[in-house]
Amino acid sequence: MEELARESINLLASASSKPPLDVVAGPRLGSMGAIFIMLKSALGAGLLNFPWAFARAGGIRSAVTVELVSLVFLVSGLIILGYSSSISGQCTYQAVVKEVCGPAIGQLCEICFVFNLFMISVAFLVIADDQLEKLSGSLYELVTGLPESEMPYHFYTDQRFALTLLCILLILPMSIPKEISIQKYISVLGTLAATYLTIAIIIKYHTTPHVLIYATPLYTSGISSWASMFSVIPTICFGFQCHEASIAIYSSMENQRLSHWVFISVVSMIFCLIIYSLTGQTVLHFLLHLFTS
Repeated sequence: MEELARESINLLASASSKPPLDVVAGPRLGSMGAIFIMLKSALGAGLLNFPWAFARAGGIRSAVTVELVSLVFLVSGLIILGYSSSISGQCTYQAVVKEVCGPAIGQLCEICFVFNLFMISVAFLVIADDQLEKLSGSLYELVTGLPESEMPYHFYTDQRFALTLLCILLILPMSIPKEISIQKYISVLGTLAATYLTIAIIIKYHTTPHVLIYATPLYTSGISSWASMFSVIPTICFGFQCHEASIAIYSSMENQRLSHWVFISVVSMIFCLIIYSLTGQTVLHFLLHLFTS
């Protein structure tokens, strides 16, 4: 115990002697910029799964309870990552893991990190491809007044061509800069897009007449409902996942006090909680009107 205590004291002493994480050149992040980038990193494909997660969990109350419990661990993880970045003096997730856990674990983290980013990129490109297809059909109907089924094929009407342009003209230029603070402007648009989707769902729910359909209830009670509630934890945690970018965000902030990082993490996760809960609750209410009336 004494030896462990000495090691902890030495680690804290070495951390206090290190300069702040200002090795990253360029503009620094303020509080709002950091929050928007955190929100942009968390809000995304997970939003589409929350109505299913709310139904699977056994209702709104159970789902929100799972969200709140999960947030305790998720926010704690963000705080630990920020603290690890401050004591290690590193600016990336992989470098922090290598510094804190050793070179072997650091290399394993790099492999897992690349694989994780690849799978996330594939998921988002599939969603973007689907939306571009819908956008192309809607524009054709708006311009010509003809149904989408009569749209002739041209290379420029193919969503794969539009997806390629999107990657070259938008995604690639945003990926080149090493300084993450440049993404604060586009992060505002991403957050507004997710907020718009939630507001649109709520308005659509309250303005659409409900059709009564008699069918089996969406969820049951008892032991099976408890199992279903725990089964949605991975889906809910995925919706709040922004830990890979958290260290880069923390190291780019002007104010790198740990208390300020706690504030940024809590505010970001609470806003995500509101967006996810409103979306999941509204869609679940609509489904309950359909299937349990």
